[in-house]
Amino acid sequence: MAVNYNAEPILTVEGLKQYFKVSSSFTVKAVENVSFKIYPGETYGLVGESGSGKSTIGRSVIRLYNPTAGKIRFDGTDISGKLSREANQSLRTQMQMIFQDPMASLNPRKKVEDIIGEGLDIHHMCRNAREREEKIQAILKKVGLAPEHASRYPHQFSGGQRQRVGIARAIALNPKFVVLDESVSALDVSVQAQILQLLDELRDQQGLTYFFITHNLGVVAELCHKVCVMYAGKLVEQGSVDDIFYRPGHPY
Repeated sequence: MAVNYNAEPILTVEGLKQYFKVSSSFTVKAVENVSFKIYPGETYGLVGESGSGKSTIGRSVIRLYNPTAGKIRFDGTDISGKLSREANQSLRTQMQMIFQDPMASLNPRKKVEDIIGEGLDIHHMCRNAREREEKIQAILKKVGLAPEHASRYPHQFSGGQRQRVGIARAIALNPKFVVLDESVSALDVSVQAQILQLLDELRDQQGLTYFFITHNLGVVAELCHKVCVMYAGKLVEQGSVDDIFYRPGHPY
């Protein structure tokens, strides 16, 4: 899927601040005045060391955190303030997140079919049990898993397979926008390459837009169109992958 830079951005972040009050006298300024735009069909990379604030931005954008200040617009709607129940429900179908550690983010007591089906159930996206089963089978096939995997539990899979389950759960609701938070960093290199190829294919098939958070510059070079660089809670540079890699403007 080609990126349309003439279209309206699917996500606009302006002056985002995310502070966490630790005690009466101490506040952690995790993110300080960050702005960027992501366009439909784009894979936008966010790189930085551990503790630079990049995962916090991901969680703020998807509204797992309430932003301290700044504006977030998604698909033409301001989602920075307090969200109504309807807006929150809509957002949960339109935006999804794939986490770093699939074992920690998948419920160990649930079978794969129920992990994937949970969102379908909550948002009433299946008319009956048969339609639910058919949808889950189709999603498993999309991410390279077999029908018999539906009745297994997360601990019965390898790390790469678990991440495929995490991806299946994220795409089950046909979102427009997916935040990937270090989602290949726990995998070995050969499995990492397979997952990146899968993500690439899904982006084209489903018209997805990715916000790819990582500390791995090789992954950014492989997958991303544009990238911004975080350092100590601030955005120090942004541009195309070629610009950042071959013509960096910041010493960091």
